[in-house]
Amino acid sequence: MSKSQAEKIVGKMYDDDLFSQWLGIERIRIEEGHCILRMKIRNEMVNGFGTAHGGIAFSFADSALAFASNAYGRLSVALDCSISFPVAVKVGDVLTATANELSLTNRTATYLIEVANQKNEKVAFFKGTVYRTSKVWEV
Repeated sequence: MSKSQAEKIVGKMYDDDLFSQWLGIERIRIEEGHCILRMKIRNEMVNGFGTAHGGIAFSFADSALAFASNAYGRLSVALDCSISFPVAVKVGDVLTATANELSLTNRTATYLIEVANQKNEKVAFFKGTVYRTSKVWEV
């Protein structure tokens, strides 16, 4: 499958993904098993402590997981995900999520998504495993 096919699949996913659109996710690089995304933290994304709600970083990384795993052309869905937050995220921060594949089998795949801010500080580490269905994306 060509890189352009991967981009078409993720483009279709993104067009139907209103939450990723609300997050303001920008697709920087899309490849089979890998992607780089960017987004900016807005006022409405903070919690009562004045930092970005943990669900924002989780959702951002989850989108990276979905895009990287589905770019192969097989519909893939999350089985297990975990995240850690070593650095607080503030309003105005520009985050970059980089998804890298750790393992790929016929039925599952595991990814590490690192989220960094504009200072290149790692603000979140997300590990996700997906189930790879037999359904093929049609674009």
